[in-house]
Amino acid sequence: MVIPWFLCGFLLCISVLLVLKLYLIKKDLNNLSIEFRNNLESDTNNLLTVSTCDRNVRKLVAEINIGIERLRYHRHRYMNGDRELKEAITNISHDLRTPLTGICGYLELLKDENDLTAIKSYISLIQNRVSCLKQLSEELFCYSVVTSSWVATQENVILNKALEENLLAFYGTFKKRKIEPVIEIPDTFIPCYIDLPAFNRIVSNILSNVLKYSEGDLYVKLYADGLITFTNSARSLTPVMVERLFDRFYTVETGQKNSTGLGLSIAKTLVDQMGGEIQATYQDKKLTIALKLNIV
Repeated sequence: MVIPWFLCGFLLCISVLLVLKLYLIKKDLNNLSIEFRNNLESDTNNLLTVSTCDRNVRKLVAEINIGIERLRYHRHRYMNGDRELKEAITNISHDLRTPLTGICGYLELLKDENDLTAIKSYISLIQNRVSCLKQLSEELFCYSVVTSSWVATQENVILNKALEENLLAFYGTFKKRKIEPVIEIPDTFIPCYIDLPAFNRIVSNILSNVLKYSEGDLYVKLYADGLITFTNSARSLTPVMVERLFDRFYTVETGQKNSTGLGLSIAKTLVDQMGGEIQATYQDKKLTIALKLNIV
């Protein structure tokens, strides 16, 4: 009769321990629920904590914390995207409104103008504003295509020749702006597997950026490994500004007007889709944009 009583006592102790453990787990889960609700209401960055030693409960809390971190990450991206969208709408509205206001003003002046010379001058100014609107709309359309439906069609290209042709296309503009570029291109052909129209757009956008900030100088160098550097003086910039040059819709106040801030963003998107690299550095008041493409 001793053994049954011993078993009963043992089972009773086990039962008490199980009931106690269940009570503690229930208490921890209740505290966890309260803590989770408070974190959501207060928008805190704290993760959930639990005092229980139960492995399953701790595993549950760890999984919930992973979910909280992911939710926090996506919420942060959403907030940044919302801020960027609002800034973009403001910038685009301003960029479109400026030339439109000028056009409307000159049209009002034309109504009461009889002097032929003045009329020709106003028409020329209106044409200039229309050109600005056309440039802005083309940049917006190009960005939309590049980020949605564009697919790279790569081909074998001699990088030396492609770079020379793009630089020659800007010769007249450089001369007008009194910019004397120093160009270093090796004689040895550098074969590269790239999308040529995309490459032309990339270089064009980089050189357009040079025209905004250059103080009369430009140094372009092509290396044998497919690296191209564009360097110019830009005392109006700061390291913080340079870090944001590839952000979409970002414009620098000291730069020229009529810019959507999409040029370098488009360039970066095209480079990424071709498997290349592009970055900007700022040292000794000089801006350097480095473009690295994959050579054959």
